[in-house]
Amino acid sequence: VQLQAFGGGLVQPGGSLRLSCKASGRSLSTHAMGWFRQAPGKERDFLASINWSGGSIYADSVKLRFTIYRDNAKNTVDLQMSSLQPEDTAVYYCAYSETYYYTQRLTDYVYWGQGTLVTVSS
Repeated sequence: VQLQAFGGGLVQPGGSLRLSCKASGRSLSTHAMGWFRQAPGKERDFLASINWSGGSIYADSVKLRFTIYRDNAKNTVDLQMSSLQPEDTAVYYCAYSETYYYTQRLTDYVYWGQGTLVTVSS
């Protein structure tokens, strides 16, 4: 499985951004997918995960601000982000889980995209 994340960029505080993750080499439809982020000098943090049927979970830090979507026909998983703040600045990664059900455990994810940088600044 190859994952390509795109959609990052510079956004002002309070703004919105939508990230997309396109998969090739395997259908995403039967496995959970997730989004993580990693700020400079920090660990990679879980953000959101979605299972094969559309059920999802979120980290408390992004709940009500971020929404994860999947389109099994297009083999994509998106992350819609709103009310962005400077502390949301990080490299954002999509990942493919070996589980069918959503999961926040980093070790459940076996394939990772290359990351896309999101910078929130005025």
